Parts: sequence; structure tokens; C-alpha cells
Amino acid sequence: MIKGCKICGISDPKTLTYIVDHPYPPQFVGFIVNWKASSRYVELDKLKELLNIDKKKSKYVAVVVKNDESTLEKIKDLPFDYYQMYDCSLEEVVKIKEKYNKKIITALTIENKEDVKKYKDYKNISEIILFDSKGYEKSIGFDHNLLDEVEDPIEKMIAGNIKIEDVTNFKNKHYILDVSGSLENSKGVKDINKIDKFLNTVHNINS
Repeated sequence: MIKGCKICGISDPKTLTYIVDHPYPPQFVGFIVNWKASSRYVELDKLKELLNIDKKKSKYVAVVVKNDESTLEKIKDLPFDYYQMYDCSLEEVVKIKEKYNKKIITALTIENKEDVKKYKDYKNISEIILFDSKGYEKSIGFDHNLLDEVEDPIEKMIAGNIKIEDVTNFKNKHYILDVSGSLENSKGVKDINKIDKFLNTVHNINS
């Protein structure tokens, strides 16, 4: 059974409204709040407007690369349920969690088994461990079989260029699927039809 899903890189109100109003909305919706290299980056004023949209059954996730104290201060009063932290030490994650009182998704970028093992350092402070590729704003995959030895009690989220047609491969893996690029058109804009197909596919697998 797929544990759930996250749609990441939302940057416009029309798409966000469609997602939260969907009959089978994702458990998580992600917003890129400080990684300007990404075409999905959302500036603060626009972010505030987006987050005025009622999240309903979904949880809002701030995606933050590195311990960016300036950005964390700017977003601290916004209605985020989780902070998804890339490239942060355990000590930094502990301080961020305590200071801002947010649930934490620790994101690890994976290339080999040694990268996977780093989850053990963060498992007691993070609500969720995200295993992602090293592509950051690029949609790059990695070998998801590397995760087979990760402990079952760990809440595992996986990313890395997961396409809609790949979803059935995870039906017995108990992962939360994190998708972004595969739900976009050739211009890098989120495609409502692809989002609908993805959410329906996840729902149908779990029904």
C-alpha cells in the first residue's frame, strides 16, 4: 500500500486550488521558498497569497535548502505544517525544530548505499525522511532499490523523477510518493490533467 503522496513545486493559485479541492487530494503540498535556481521558486509576497488558500485535507510544506535563517524568519508565521530541510546537519535540524515548532521532513540526496545510511542520524528528530536524488531543481532519478534495507518504522517519503506510470511499482513499498516534474508540461508548468491522473492512480491502487 502506498502511504500517501506529495505534490511539490506549486507556484500558482489555480493549480493549488485544484489540488486541495480534488476528490483525492495529496497528503502534502510543497512550496519552494528559498531555492532561486528552481523555476518553481515562489517569492515571499506571492507565497503569502498562495497560503491564504485553505489547505483543507492537505498539509503545507516549506521546502528549504540549507540552514537559511533569513528565509526561516520570513516564513515563520505562515501556515506551514512541515519544514522540508535539505543539506542541514543534525544540530541545525534540532535547532530549527525547537525554534519554529514545526514538524520536520529531512531530505537526503541519494547516490549510493552510504548516502541512504545517513537517515539513521536524523530518524529520531524527523517525522519523515525524504530520499531524493541529487538533482535538486532538476528531475533526476536514483535507484529506489537502495532503500530496501531502511527500517520499516521509519516514515519514508521518496522522490527522484517518479512518473505517473511508475506509481504501480510502489504499491507494496509503504512509501509516500513525492512528485513534481512528471506533473508538468513541456514548459515546466504544472498540468492539471497530469495531476488528476496521478491522484486518481494513487487512490485506485489503495482502494
